[in-house]
Amino acid sequence: MNPLIHELFQKSRFLSQEANHTLKNFNLFTSQWSVLYCIQRHKEMTLTQIWKYLNVEAPTITRTVNRLAVLGWIEICSGKDKREKIVKLSEQALQQFPAIKAAMMEFEDQMVAGLSKEEEVQLFELLKKIR
Repeated sequence: MNPLIHELFQKSRFLSQEANHTLKNFNLFTSQWSVLYCIQRHKEMTLTQIWKYLNVEAPTITRTVNRLAVLGWIEICSGKDKREKIVKLSEQALQQFPAIKAAMMEFEDQMVAGLSKEEEVQLFELLKKIR
């Protein structure tokens, strides 16, 4: 195994664990936060747009979205045709979003605290080159 890829897998798991720890205060998991953040950035999205944007299988997104709806985080509306579902943040999510985003920004700052701004930019550019 390529040691670089192994290290990326290890860091990815570590980041997910630590992010889940941060999100636990809001009764969320990273997969749910990704969906909420994505919807917040785009105001409203179809399920297809979400799974394509996040590069996640459609059934996984459907389960996550349905769970978020049950928990009161999002609202699901019918689209142009009966099969299309449009999701947007609920009032609860809109109210709590700034606190969650602040907690996640603090988490992200802690994760990259050992890097200079130049190193952060360099790592970002290098990671974009991986296919």
